[in-house]
Amino acid sequence: MKNKAERYQYRKDRSRIKLSTNLERPRLSVHRSGRHIYAQVVDDLANKTLAFASTLSKELKTGLKSTKDIGAAKKVGGLVAKKAIEAGVKKVRFDRGGHVYHGRVKAIADGAREAGLEF
Repeated sequence: MKNKAERYQYRKDRSRIKLSTNLERPRLSVHRSGRHIYAQVVDDLANKTLAFASTLSKELKTGLKSTKDIGAAKKVGGLVAKKAIEAGVKKVRFDRGGHVYHGRVKAIADGAREAGLEF
């Protein structure tokens, strides 16, 4: 039986393989730590970050009760979607970074969809 680290690495590798086959859309990449959550829209063909938001962003930092909860993640998703639409991006592919699509990762996706991004 695989240990926890091996299972995590397998999930991460599988998500990278799926994402590397569809390069015509930028990817919405998610990183979460114990205290904060980060999201960025990356164009892999040009190697540029088109939009970025996190719980440390000036726009969100003052209005959050906690940076660790689902509500904060949903606001981060909405902010990154707003910035991506301003940069001219409507359709993205979702890179969950090997994390399970649950909780804060799902909240970012929901917030971005509500703000107008298409996955």
